[in-house]
Amino acid sequence: MPFAKHLRVLVVDDTSVSRALICNCLDEMGILNHPIAADGEAALKSLMATPAHLVISDLNMPKLDGLGLLRALREYAPTRTVGFILVTGRGDRSILDQGRKYGLNNYVAKPFTTASVKASVEAVVGKLV
Repeated sequence: MPFAKHLRVLVVDDTSVSRALICNCLDEMGILNHPIAADGEAALKSLMATPAHLVISDLNMPKLDGLGLLRALREYAPTRTVGFILVTGRGDRSILDQGRKYGLNNYVAKPFTTASVKASVEAVVGKLV
């Protein structure tokens, strides 16, 4: 069974269209277990209840943004090692540097393609096939 079928990837974005686009990319990659959350706060609650291997999160969200979610995950022992990919339309180096301080594993720039999401995911978890 391909590695992708074993992965649980939480998709976090406050925009339903963006969530759907990321989920479509994951489907195309063979990653079928991808629950969603509409903001960082909901994602944190979800991860505390049911862990994931990887989080793909938007940067700008209400309540708790992507960097805030990353920081909270790194501060909580059971989620400290969860892989984290930030999705952002801003290529601002300071955002990525701040993310790396909190243990950011990778990022995807908007607009993204399935190939760019796959490359980012594989850089964190290894080859999916």
